[in-house]
Amino acid sequence: MSKPYFRYVPNFGYISRNKDEKQLSEYIVVKNLFKRAKLFDDLFANLAYFQKYTILPGERPDNVAYKFYDNSDLDWVILLSNNILDIKSEWPVSQQTFDAQILEKYDSYQKLYSGIHHYETIEVKDSKGKILVPSGLIVPENYFFDYYDRGVYKTISGNNIRVEITNYDYEVRLNEKKKNIYVLKPEYLNVVFNDMDILMPYKKGSQQYISENLKKGDNIRLYE
Repeated sequence: MSKPYFRYVPNFGYISRNKDEKQLSEYIVVKNLFKRAKLFDDLFANLAYFQKYTILPGERPDNVAYKFYDNSDLDWVILLSNNILDIKSEWPVSQQTFDAQILEKYDSYQKLYSGIHHYETIEVKDSKGKILVPSGLIVPENYFFDYYDRGVYKTISGNNIRVEITNYDYEVRLNEKKKNIYVLKPEYLNVVFNDMDILMPYKKGSQQYISENLKKGDNIRLYE
């Protein structure tokens, strides 16, 4: 049965840290945010369970979850399926936010649009069509390539072998890459729910175990 993510997360008895209290004996029950499930590898290994999806401008994880599962509370399935821990840095942002973020990162339009982030190779083939240098390899500015073609020694260098990738080009690529995700097909949701029921509860005999849904921290005095 589907549940919001934090309904699966077990609790943790956290000792009060109020320095005005004389006795540190009261526990505050909170969600154990350090307890995070990783879905079983056999699920991730089978791409038949997933379908590719390109995030539309302005879409959030809850929007995608509603689109595929008719339930926005299953946004955690979208994130977990793509091993996304930090939405701010791992989920694509709007064009307006993107422009503001990268301008702040590089300080000026000059550095952003004219600054060279790195150089990449251009595809090179011999006269028979055999690929000698694939495109997209990161290389130094002075990179060159020597080869023989039909008995003739040749050298390719400069703009004939590599291309400049500006800081802006690089950042656009990163943001575009974030748009391509995998969405678990709805018919396999129960596999994930069952995994969560197995992985998230505490195991009997584990340190500070109280129950499947509760552990307690040590009562350590921090204040004299």
